Amino acid sequence: MMPVEPGAKSGDSKHESLVRSAGVVSASVFLSRITGLVREIVMARLFGAGQVYDAFLLGFRIPNLTRDLFAEGALSSAFVPTFTKYLSTKGRKEAAELSSLVATALILVVGILCMLGIVFSPQLVELLAPGFAAIPGKFALAVRLTRLMFPFLLLVALAAQAMGVLNACNQFGIPALSSTFFNIGSLGFGLALGFLVGPRIGFAPIEGMAYGVVLGGAWQLFWQVPSLIRFGFVFRPRMNFAHPGLRNIFELMAPAIVGNASVQVNVMVNTNFASSITDAAGHVINGPVSWLGYAFRFMQLPLGLFGVAIASATLPSVSRSAAAGNLDEFRHTLARSLGIIFLLTIPSSVGLSVLGDSMIAAVYQGGKFRAYDTHQTALALSCYAIGLVGYAAVKVLAPAFYALDDARTPMFVSLGSILINYTAASSMVKFAGLGHAGLALSTSLVALFSSTVLFEVLRRRIGGIEGRRLFASFSQIVVAAGVMGVACALSSRAVEHWLGLSRLARVADLAISVPLGLVVFYITCKMFGLPEMDSARRALIAPLTRRFGPARVKIL
Repeated sequence: MMPVEPGAKSGDSKHESLVRSAGVVSASVFLSRITGLVREIVMARLFGAGQVYDAFLLGFRIPNLTRDLFAEGALSSAFVPTFTKYLSTKGRKEAAELSSLVATALILVVGILCMLGIVFSPQLVELLAPGFAAIPGKFALAVRLTRLMFPFLLLVALAAQAMGVLNACNQFGIPALSSTFFNIGSLGFGLALGFLVGPRIGFAPIEGMAYGVVLGGAWQLFWQVPSLIRFGFVFRPRMNFAHPGLRNIFELMAPAIVGNASVQVNVMVNTNFASSITDAAGHVINGPVSWLGYAFRFMQLPLGLFGVAIASATLPSVSRSAAAGNLDEFRHTLARSLGIIFLLTIPSSVGLSVLGDSMIAAVYQGGKFRAYDTHQTALALSCYAIGLVGYAAVKVLAPAFYALDDARTPMFVSLGSILINYTAASSMVKFAGLGHAGLALSTSLVALFSSTVLFEVLRRRIGGIEGRRLFASFSQIVVAAGVMGVACALSSRAVEHWLGLSRLARVADLAISVPLGLVVFYITCKMFGLPEMDSARRALIAPLTRRFGPARVKIL
């Protein structure tokens, strides 16, 4: 396969613009992930990894599963390409009409789903976590928390649509920061309601945290409203299900919902297995659901910083290229985005695997979160990290199909992942005896499978994605990340030998090993002459040069 390259100058310029846009999102997502991590630390210290937090996680996960299915997953994938096409070909007035139609439909459809979810919460909890019934009080608490948090679904669906509108207008910072306001709001409101108001009116602290989730979701939505108004997208109730744009979104959403449903089936299967893991005596144990939840939340930091950021910047760009019929630009943008994904996620996965124990201990350990919980969570994190590059690549590849008005291919790939996940999860838990770590590993295998198949199908469809160059970059990045991993492992062993395994020693390990790993990785990539590293460097230097002049940033 021979790549089709656009002009070097224009291609590099557009790529650096894409990287800068992704950088804006990445910086905002970084703040979001940090505030999210603070939220998780507080939850870990207050509630540990036992019965109460297991129930809270499940109650939060159920509306989140539905959110991924109907809101941020299927809706974003179908809405952004269609809205971008309207904005670039029909003008702002037609795009604003489409935006109001979609928001009205969301309020009606998702509002009904929320009411149904509240009514059928017992059945949903029983379906997702049948093992909870074996522990007195756990099932009832999970049902109560699920009902309290279900309205979050409608708020986050509207927030996802607002984010799509702003991204299509090349506004990335404000929508990316919305998650930060959710984290701050859910924690602040939750603590106030759970520990100040709750004791006076008779509900438990964990119920206050559930109310905080809903109020945080409202803040996440309303934070974006002033920007929508400034760009001329004021919500006006509209109902016209015959509108061609709305119909196109529905047509794309139908297979997207099926595809996302398969992802949620995988989550349900793994949660089901996790809730029923037993000890040597055959008793169901508390903890696996929490360990997996903490580990996956921790992995959301690099996934959000790199995968989500690059996907958010890429989708409007490839949607415009597809609308204009410019496949050369489409191909080049996609290839460059995947190259940056490899550059950022492969060393991240190595770092999470090598330094996982120190990371988890430094962040979570303390209070009710014991050293045993640290080790079990780090074990899950190392297994999740194997699939990090797959998770991130799917976030770029799947929406590219929607930009080409093809929602069926991601759907069929997702459906195939159900069989792979169930086979891998059941084998690793029931036969290999890997427990919750096996469930994390099966999730990674699904991500790698999905990204590989999507890449190959898309490559054949558009006549290549600069495969030879991507493979060369991938190989060099893997080698550089391996060298980095060895350096971090040796450094970590040395710190452990001198300082032991205290929490302070874990912090010292990270303070020494992380910068060392970054320097080793950067030097190795520079020795290879990796083009993605040079592009990222130029994208970083360009705004600094404009601000301070070339002489002051020459050292970079």
